Amino acid sequence: MTPKTESAPASPLTPASSDTPRNELLQSVVEVARAIFGAAASSVLLLDEETDELVFGAVSGEGQEFLVGRRFPAGRGIAGWVATSGEPMVVDDLSTDPSFDRSLAESTEYVPDSLMAAPLISDSRVLGVLEVLDASPQARSGVRELDLLAMFARQAAAALRVITPEPAAAASAGRALEGAEREDALRLLGSLEQVLRGTG
Repeated sequence: MTPKTESAPASPLTPASSDTPRNELLQSVVEVARAIFGAAASSVLLLDEETDELVFGAVSGEGQEFLVGRRFPAGRGIAGWVATSGEPMVVDDLSTDPSFDRSLAESTEYVPDSLMAAPLISDSRVLGVLEVLDASPQARSGVRELDLLAMFARQAAAALRVITPEPAAAASAGRALEGAEREDALRLLGSLEQVLRGTG
């Protein structure tokens, strides 16, 4: 997989180095998810609707040094299936799963044995996918854990929409609300982290 040399116009959810509050939020999402599920890695892939691609928005663990900003077609692999279907998915043995795109995983320089993924959905719109790679066996042992990941992903999507409003809404709100929006988003995420840790 070769990164595009020509960048498409940035959509509201395309990673941007200047969007520090949103980048901090995304990094918090993957770090909390990785910690809660005892995983080797976690990532958020954002859907760029203009190019129909998934973009690594944040990574914790394996690959975090170089994966952010990498793109691949939205229809590929398990992340693509989750983004398209809007349904969470857990695979305990990726070597036997036909939907797992091994060549895509190899291009990221980390091939997991197991994977949990949930869509980031806000207002019936899929914003991207939250993945947890090689979670501890007890953290992926049943439907309850997948439900927890899906709940966490929904809350993360809500926080992301708060901190990344639609362009028209952002223009009308002006800069004065940026600090409050960031606090609201991080408060949403923090409250969910407490809930998940309390039920772990």
